[in-house]
Amino acid sequence: MSSTGKETFTSRFGLIAATLGMAIGAGNIWRFPRIAGEYGGAFLIPWLLFLFLWSMPLLMVEFSLGKTYRLGVLAAFKKALGERFTWVGWFVAFCTSAIMFYYSVVSGWSLKYALLALSGNLVSLPDSAVYWQNFTGGMEPLYYHLVALFMAGVIIYSGVVKGIERFSKVIIPLLYILLLVSAVKAVSLNGASTGLSYLFAFEPAALLNYKVWLEGLSQSAWSTGAGWGLILTYAIYARSRENVTQNVFITGIGNNLASILAALAIIPTVFALSATVADATTALEAGNQGLAFIVIPQLFAHMPGGVVFAAVFFLALFFAALSSLLAMLELATRLLIDFGMSRRKAVLIIVALTAVAGAPSALSLDVFNNQDWVWGVGLMVSGFFFTLVAIKMGVDFFMPQWFPGRSRKGWLAVALKVLFYVVLPLEFVAMLAWWLYQSTTWDTHIWSLSNIYSLGNTFLQWGIILLLGLVFNKVMNKKLQAEN
Repeated sequence: MSSTGKETFTSRFGLIAATLGMAIGAGNIWRFPRIAGEYGGAFLIPWLLFLFLWSMPLLMVEFSLGKTYRLGVLAAFKKALGERFTWVGWFVAFCTSAIMFYYSVVSGWSLKYALLALSGNLVSLPDSAVYWQNFTGGMEPLYYHLVALFMAGVIIYSGVVKGIERFSKVIIPLLYILLLVSAVKAVSLNGASTGLSYLFAFEPAALLNYKVWLEGLSQSAWSTGAGWGLILTYAIYARSRENVTQNVFITGIGNNLASILAALAIIPTVFALSATVADATTALEAGNQGLAFIVIPQLFAHMPGGVVFAAVFFLALFFAALSSLLAMLELATRLLIDFGMSRRKAVLIIVALTAVAGAPSALSLDVFNNQDWVWGVGLMVSGFFFTLVAIKMGVDFFMPQWFPGRSRKGWLAVALKVLFYVVLPLEFVAMLAWWLYQSTTWDTHIWSLSNIYSLGNTFLQWGIILLLGLVFNKVMNKKLQAEN
């Protein structure tokens, strides 16, 4: 326990394991290999660069806010920006919570396929595409959504030390082991060298393609959890002596390492077991869900020892999804704790709310894809809001935590000011504009509410949440003031 009576992580390893669990999710395992496979080795350069120019800076802001105020997202934004702007924290908190509502469905899918793989039945499916269609078209996703949510709820209910820390200390090392085993097996397959060349082949001309840079920025932003408020929430429970920059650096590099291992597990496998290079590239373009739940099972069916390695892969996917779901549940739970509610009561309410709110995504892929689009893009706005916090509070405020002993007038301070006051806002504008433009190219009915990816659909949902935040801003302040 800390001097304030609140739980704290008992060790640095416990904190690092938890933050790695927060960052490493399904996107590392199903989106990164797909995007890396599409653009090749050139993609790895902007992806790594934006880890330092977008993700780590925002994670450092988040960590500092959590460690300084020891409050959840809503109350932390109130402290940082002032009572008039508590609604900004409301948008960030809701955005991540909205992702939690359908991310528990992803966790349920992963659990279903992990059990199917462990039973040995996954590799014997007559048609994995038909199986996926039948599975997602029935009631089973709802059941698994509830089971995965219950598992995460039990861990959060147990508290930070007995729940999150104990789970993370075991599962995160195991996750890396599973990814490493999968990668070693993949690169040892006959024909895997073609996949490795495809992944790491560097063509300088590809760096002239603006899509490579925007995809690299987007992947880093989504994958690390920067701007989600998740690492802010875990930092509430960090020991006072924890070094912000070192912890964020380990989390960022560890997240990218997991992505590389996932790519090494998937891309060589796809090329080694596909009849032609064209078939392999087509498989990598199957989309996140198609790659993970249709293509991968088909490949394992033709792999020596496929039963074992299918189980290894889908266990890794489930552990990654569950560890990220934990962080989202803790964020939402912490919001209610800041309003004076006990942890146990808060967990029960959040789990019940998520069970209901996630049901539509469990029962309809259209709803799932809409929510994934609306709030996935919304995370860019959340990231910008954390940038505004850094601008408002000033880099000088954060320097003692980020780089103790360094001058606030030296070159490092100047570089950080350029980064936060110029570079990050420009990155936000470029990323958001590109993704919104993308949606206009997928369907001509850009303002139709029936179009899953339309601007009208996106802006309507964002607008409703922002309006609610503005309307109830004073009420939130009053309730938070009574408790904090």
